Amino acid sequence: MNTIIITGASDGIGAEIARQLARRHGARVALVLAARNAAMLEQVAAQCAASGAQTLVVPTDVSVQAQCVALIAAAVARFGAISALINNAGRSAHALFEEVEDLAWYEELMRINLWGSVWCTHAALPYLKQSRGRVVAVSSLAGLVGVPGRTAYSATKFAMGGFFEALRAELKPAGVSVTTAYPGVVATRIRHRGYNAAGGQLGHSSLKEDSAMSVERCAALIIDGMEVRRREVVMSAKGKLGRWLKLIAPGLVEKIALAALRKDGKR
Repeated sequence: MNTIIITGASDGIGAEIARQLARRHGARVALVLAARNAAMLEQVAAQCAASGAQTLVVPTDVSVQAQCVALIAAAVARFGAISALINNAGRSAHALFEEVEDLAWYEELMRINLWGSVWCTHAALPYLKQSRGRVVAVSSLAGLVGVPGRTAYSATKFAMGGFFEALRAELKPAGVSVTTAYPGVVATRIRHRGYNAAGGQLGHSSLKEDSAMSVERCAALIIDGMEVRRREVVMSAKGKLGRWLKLIAPGLVEKIALAALRKDGKR
């Protein structure tokens, strides 16, 4: 049996990854579901159990190192091993840097998006090496190309990319794969719940979402990449183009990034 830990599993991409893994593998998979909202986790667990998967709900705030360590310990205590860790938990943010008065939430965002992944991965590493398992880091296209108004968010996602790229090389001799996923705009509510300049909740999306990728498609791409041990999963043609275009025409990439913002005055 494969035991897979998914952070940020109560909603959005994480919940859909759990449901799709349950449908794909049924009784052959045990899913450890982690997020802050226990009630929503229980709903996702019930959906996965209906497909035959074993489940364990572990309410977890990944911005707290002790809770990350406890998550891994709970998974091992229940199932005895870890086959994969999907670092999906994260929060969004959108604010012009000059409008931010208190940078405390920048630090908090880094704890959620970067340190939560680092802490979970560090605690799980001995077990992943035993199983020659898989690590997944869910970054963002904002972790490949800097996006105006997203200095905090891009910083956390660029940091994730660098950390897991280095870790991939370190773990290759141990047979542990590291897959970094770079979704673009996905049809979830993450941007609505992101930080605003004052550190409160944004309440809306600052990006154009008319061509947003479905959460089902995004989750499937991440799972496929994990299962074949792909190094990276860049989600869209624009993302793939932007990544290489910024090497030869960075000014053009900046114009494209600005054009991705909404024009209704909301940032």
